[in-house]
Amino acid sequence: MLVLGLETSCDDTAAAIVRRDDDGACRILSNEVWAQHEDHAAFGGVVPEIAARSHVERLDGTIERAVAKAGISFADLDAVAATAGPGLVGGVMVGLTTAKAVAMAHGLRLVPVNHLEGHALSARMTEDAPFPYLLLLISGGHTQLIRVTGVGKYDRLGTTIDDAAGESFDKTAKLLGLGAPGGPKVESAAVGGRADRFDLPRPLLKHEGCDFSFSGLKTAVREAATGLENPTGQDLADLAASFQEAAARHLAHRTEKAMAMMPEAGRLVVAGGVAANCAIKKMLQQLCAANSWGLIAPPPKYCTDNGAMIAWAGAERLAAGLAAQQDEAMAMAPRARWPLADPGEGKRFGSGRKGPKA
Repeated sequence: MLVLGLETSCDDTAAAIVRRDDDGACRILSNEVWAQHEDHAAFGGVVPEIAARSHVERLDGTIERAVAKAGISFADLDAVAATAGPGLVGGVMVGLTTAKAVAMAHGLRLVPVNHLEGHALSARMTEDAPFPYLLLLISGGHTQLIRVTGVGKYDRLGTTIDDAAGESFDKTAKLLGLGAPGGPKVESAAVGGRADRFDLPRPLLKHEGCDFSFSGLKTAVREAATGLENPTGQDLADLAASFQEAAARHLAHRTEKAMAMMPEAGRLVVAGGVAANCAIKKMLQQLCAANSWGLIAPPPKYCTDNGAMIAWAGAERLAAGLAAQQDEAMAMAPRARWPLADPGEGKRFGSGRKGPKA
């Protein structure tokens, strides 16, 4: 099964060709990504209108490069998969509309894909990740703990009640004047910094359940930065390292609670752009070793948004017989919100508070 995957949910324009063999093995034939960091640098964050316009200008060329590098033609494809949500709806619209056009022009199956499912299944492209497993999804817009028991079978155990992990890295980078993208900038600034210099809070330490909270940590960083007079490079390094350490400990603490809720899994999959952070990955490795669990993480280039994970999710859904019928797929509208899973056994933080849907 040969699938073209398109990803345009935020500020990366991506296309890839993935082959799923009969035995379930994955072969990534091409994976083209055009990052838009320079387009948004002057604004201190992603501007939805600029992102959508950039997708319009660059997606066709990105698809052409992906097809050429894979050494195939459109006639060789079996399907085209595209992110249909959640994300910035303008960008999602560009990718999904383009996928519909490709499907109609070449007589291909169309598979609308939930962006979060792309991350949830991404480790299975390159690693031995049999079901079931516990997924820690940490990205710019999402921080969730999900029980994964099969393709299309997801049970959310915890989510963030305010900022996502990646969002907190972005805001910290902006606060410290480090630039964008926030995650890599904070990680780079933290090199050589003292992680024990600033006593930052550990959110929800005494609360049950598996939910996350990063807004208080972000506020603590701002207060610490405000208290510095004429901060030096070492001051910024220490603050970045302290924030990174606190964020990693918070992620590990809540993940350990989820591990106790599904001991049968024995495997933790970490995915999403923040999963590329080495300090966080090291903390999770220590956590898994202490609990005799295995840690599975895609290579960094498949942690951030990419077309390969969307193509793979589409192929997995087709193989499992879960893809929508063609007329339903062609009629699907882009979604700004699209929950991957409903809350499961994880208790919500606070009385009756539901938190984000996606």
